[in-house]
Amino acid sequence: MGKRKKLPPELQAWIEARKRFHLSHAQVPMARELGMNPKKLGGMANHRHEPWKVPLPQYIEELYFERFRKKRPDNVRAGEREEGKAARTWRGILDRAGRPTYCGQKHA
Repeated sequence: MGKRKKLPPELQAWIEARKRFHLSHAQVPMARELGMNPKKLGGMANHRHEPWKVPLPQYIEELYFERFRKKRPDNVRAGEREEGKAARTWRGILDRAGRPTYCGQKHA
């Protein structure tokens, strides 16, 4: 088996931020479209000793709605899962329909 390709550092930073701040797969593209930096989300996050702040996921959704006048981005996909599927398709393990290929033969 071949080595797994690592994700680019930009995507890896967003995946770590999603886990750390409990963001959904829809909130990550919202934050990216708003131009937020995943390394700076800690300053915007609601800490227990800052009760006046809105929780970060809700804050991102409110800012996104104010700027774009829609609740969610048009295309929401899970970053690490989609990246893995694209890599498998590129290597030829899956055909375009998502079915496995065997020894270069397409699955009937």
